[in-house]
Amino acid sequence: MKPVGPIPAGFAGPSRLMVGGVDFAKLLERAGDTPAFLYDGRAMATRVARLRAALPEAVRVHYAIKANPHRDVLAAMAGMVDGLDVASGGELALALAVKPAAAISFAGPGKRDDELAAAITAGATLHVESEGEGDRALAIGDRLGIGPRIAVRVNPDFELRGSGMRMGGRASPFGIDAARVPALVKRLVALGVDWHGFHIFAGSQTLDSAAIIEAQAATLALAERLAEEAGAVPAFVNLGGGFGIPYFAGDTPVDVEGVGQALGEALARRGPVLAETGFAVELGRWLVGEAGVYCTRVVDVKESGGETFVVVDGGLHHQLAASGNFGTVVRRNYPVAVAERMDAAPAMTASVVGCLCTPLDRLADRVALPAVAVGDTIVLFQAGAYGATASPGAFLGHPPARELFVAKRG
Repeated sequence: MKPVGPIPAGFAGPSRLMVGGVDFAKLLERAGDTPAFLYDGRAMATRVARLRAALPEAVRVHYAIKANPHRDVLAAMAGMVDGLDVASGGELALALAVKPAAAISFAGPGKRDDELAAAITAGATLHVESEGEGDRALAIGDRLGIGPRIAVRVNPDFELRGSGMRMGGRASPFGIDAARVPALVKRLVALGVDWHGFHIFAGSQTLDSAAIIEAQAATLALAERLAEEAGAVPAFVNLGGGFGIPYFAGDTPVDVEGVGQALGEALARRGPVLAETGFAVELGRWLVGEAGVYCTRVVDVKESGGETFVVVDGGLHHQLAASGNFGTVVRRNYPVAVAERMDAAPAMTASVVGCLCTPLDRLADRVALPAVAVGDTIVLFQAGAYGATASPGAFLGHPPARELFVAKRG
């Protein structure tokens, strides 16, 4: 038997799975059956409120929509946060439907000319990832007769310790090496470009609160140094995020209150070049990840080689991350339960496997479960971020998972 991660609070009803205070079976009926992602909007609102209370009042909250761009999730989040961060032309179009362009920033390497043109036309802020991309944006702006709003994404000379995905302190396709940034900013300012500031992102999915505090202090120091070397005051600095959520056994949550207090202290120490600068924290996973569950129906229970396999109608084509195939080095188990018997004692050790023709399609590996029968519902938690849109949905031609946003309780 292998351990599983902690089940987030708020989902256990009287023995059955509840989402937003509603019995899961009613929600699956509303969604149209399994497999399905169910998203608790109230849990997301609570998360945003907690973050705002923890952060210094002057720091804005941005939502990175790649975490979950479902239309109802996005509409709800747009009403709760100050800005949306996108990484493609498709995400830009989704964001523009729910938020004004002035509150949208567009990062990511490999932006096509048509994507640059769409962002410039709309008036979104382009976070350029190279000098060449900056030159293309300026040329497109000249052709359109529109001055682009440009921020410079910085590849920092440090990393976020303990992050699942390190995005600083090394050669990277993301951003411009810090040493080259001042020269670019000087050139942009000399050309009269609407230079909006810096985007500095060092890593993601860390649970080490001390590392986040350290990275935020280093980010502020780097922004100050770059501004002084460039001789230009940034209107805005996106501090990135990197807050993780506890997927696995032994994981501990980020102390966001401690992080917010330390950020306030660091901001109080900032130099005069950043005195009038605005700041934002950009998060995705931390805001929505714990608010979602993935429900999938048992279609078979079988024995093979002394092991029990619970076969379900979903799989990694919907929830790739839970299978251990989305950036995980060592395969570990997400929180898992039987939705009809949340409080039942374990009665078997089994692996939950999906319907795909690959041994990689294993959603839970040798976990303790109550007695499971065909027709039961397996629920995987921590499924609100990087689920449906981060999985190979077209593999083997199975239909996509349904998605249902639960707006309010009861």
